[in-house]
Amino acid sequence: MDTKAQLAALFRDAVLRKFPEAADVEVLIERPRDASHGDFATNVAMQLARRLKRKPRELAELLVEFLRPGLAGAKSSIAALEVAGAGFINVRLKTASKTQIIREVLDAGAGFGRGKAARPEKMQVEFVSANPTGPLHVGHGRQAALGDAIARLLESQGHAVTREYYYNDAGAQIDKLVGSVQARAKGLKPGEAGWPEEGYAGEYIEDISTEIKNVEDLEGIRRHAVAYLRKEQDADLQAFGVKFDVYVLESSLYADGKVEQAVKALVSSGKTYEKDGALWLRTTDFGDDKDRVVRKSDGSYTYFVPDVAYHVGKWQRGFAKVINVQGTDHHSTVTRVRAGLQSLGLGIPAGYPDYVLHSLVKVVRGGEEVKISKRAGSYVTLRDLIDWVGRDAVRFFLVSRKADSEFVFDVDLAREKSLENPVYYVQYAHARVCSVFAQLPGARISTDSLDRLAGEKELALASRLAEFPEVVASAAQELAPHAVAFYLRELAAEFHSYYNSERILVDDEALRAARLALCAAVRHALANGLSLLGVSAPEKM
Repeated sequence: MDTKAQLAALFRDAVLRKFPEAADVEVLIERPRDASHGDFATNVAMQLARRLKRKPRELAELLVEFLRPGLAGAKSSIAALEVAGAGFINVRLKTASKTQIIREVLDAGAGFGRGKAARPEKMQVEFVSANPTGPLHVGHGRQAALGDAIARLLESQGHAVTREYYYNDAGAQIDKLVGSVQARAKGLKPGEAGWPEEGYAGEYIEDISTEIKNVEDLEGIRRHAVAYLRKEQDADLQAFGVKFDVYVLESSLYADGKVEQAVKALVSSGKTYEKDGALWLRTTDFGDDKDRVVRKSDGSYTYFVPDVAYHVGKWQRGFAKVINVQGTDHHSTVTRVRAGLQSLGLGIPAGYPDYVLHSLVKVVRGGEEVKISKRAGSYVTLRDLIDWVGRDAVRFFLVSRKADSEFVFDVDLAREKSLENPVYYVQYAHARVCSVFAQLPGARISTDSLDRLAGEKELALASRLAEFPEVVASAAQELAPHAVAFYLRELAAEFHSYYNSERILVDDEALRAARLALCAAVRHALANGLSLLGVSAPEKM
């Protein structure tokens, strides 16, 4: 068990022995925001007070008094217990307990931060899933960065993760694409008479049209245009360092009869009804604000129907946990898809699938919002961002905020080689550690003299290192890669502060070896954290 788990067990045992009538009270161990309050704290006395109708501070003092005799032993990791405020119990660890993490990091190496979920599962993360109607835009880029980081986090906890891409190659958007390519192949330009309403106007439409032999063969144009853009999107994703295990075409769901099967199953469930020539699903039975149309009066299906069929397939493929990363404009889809799945009575859980919905990304350059891309015609592409600032900066920036918060991507900041640039700041910390070892090739790293690490900044770094596995486990559980980005910035800040205030390569061999061990541990944590975000850890900058 880690220190946090050990402390929780210690306090649970104390509650059981001292107050057996409240033995089931929850024991929470937290790290205080203010380091002066100790290394850990618990509010268990306040939880007890509600149950026992006694003053929390009095209960806290009784628990501390009960535990204090056991602190004297050499095996105890606790230096002191203190009652604070209305009844908090602050825990201060012995120095040796704080620096023990350095040994653990060096032993684990690239595996430091990885954990093992209580019940490892077969999971699927579906993300990007763009219509093959044009180059990927910055919103797709945010999905790619989030989805891949979430998959990496889940894998770090022992889950078997499949990355999946769903191509929406059917429907009205594809019809607009075909019409645009056909018009361009006929020699028309955007805005001219005969140009399709709401047609696509980017340069890529002209590139596609040059290979069209028969301008009247709409099916041939469709196949060629979709294949062309799928290849383009794949190239964008490759440049972004994102790979998928499985690709699914929406059109295949129709071709294989999966959509028709899903509709028949919905009708058989008794949850549908006919009205105004259309087929409706009683989604209000599952929390929707109104019932939704399944089959329109012209015989075509609404867009959420193939989504239901697609997710039935996910369930049948054995994915007990599915996470979809989509834009907030898909918010209304969540209730409809879940309602459709629940209507089928297949035993699919009510919250299936999970969704991570991300907000818009605004791109700013030179203090002005950028909205136009020559390549795409009406939006900034993912490839534009990669070309402007590089893969690492794009990936780090796009996961550095909570998914549902709007994000302003400052191109100028992302290009800066300064400590104001968060990805540069973190990568520079890693490069700085590497520079220390480059100054003394073959330097001895030893954990035999960690007791020499007694400085405030050294112990703060050790404490920060100890947080990393907790941060990763929590980020995986919450599907929140931004937590790792926050942690890396904090760790980098503490290392930069330490580096600027202390000489690492001192003459004292034992102290030097201990400081090098601390630096090596910081290097592992930085590299491992950046890897979880799909960002490189350069040795020189």
